[in-house]
Amino acid sequence: MSGDGPVKRPGRDGIRRPATDAEARALASAVRLRVLRLCLDEALTNREIASRLDRNPASVLHHVRTLVDAGFLAPEQERRGSRGAREVPYRATGKSWLMDLDGRPAPARDPLLAAFLDEVAGVGEDQLSSTRLGLRLSVAELAEFRDRLYGLLDEFARRPADPAGEKWSVYLGMHPDG
Repeated sequence: MSGDGPVKRPGRDGIRRPATDAEARALASAVRLRVLRLCLDEALTNREIASRLDRNPASVLHHVRTLVDAGFLAPEQERRGSRGAREVPYRATGKSWLMDLDGRPAPARDPLLAAFLDEVAGVGEDQLSSTRLGLRLSVAELAEFRDRLYGLLDEFARRPADPAGEKWSVYLGMHPDG
């Protein structure tokens, strides 16, 4: 996907639209966000997704169907597996990056943060490049910062994927200091 999960944004840039209730529910799961990430660059079957997530295929199928029903995953042409069974590969549509979840109640646990932590645990913290920055900004400066930051993310999200490029994920979290 150009994006792979819900991101709260301060304003409208003309690209995003409010998520429907069904879309918001579909994106409110760390497992489903991880499925979208896995299916971003290659179409995977339910069995392949379950294997990569180290989860039960029946449980994963529920998540896959939810994402398909909401338009976040698209089935590709059916194929035969190694044992001749019918397999349907799925690919992320990129639609999740276009959703605006502003104004919706926050889930008990942020699914974006949970997906990020699961993914980092999978590759190891030694592979994580992270930084922190404290800022003191006026309301107008904060709005400018967010607009420019999300503008940069949007720019890269719209670029075509480089088939020879390395796969990277970006997680951004902002919070007021207490």
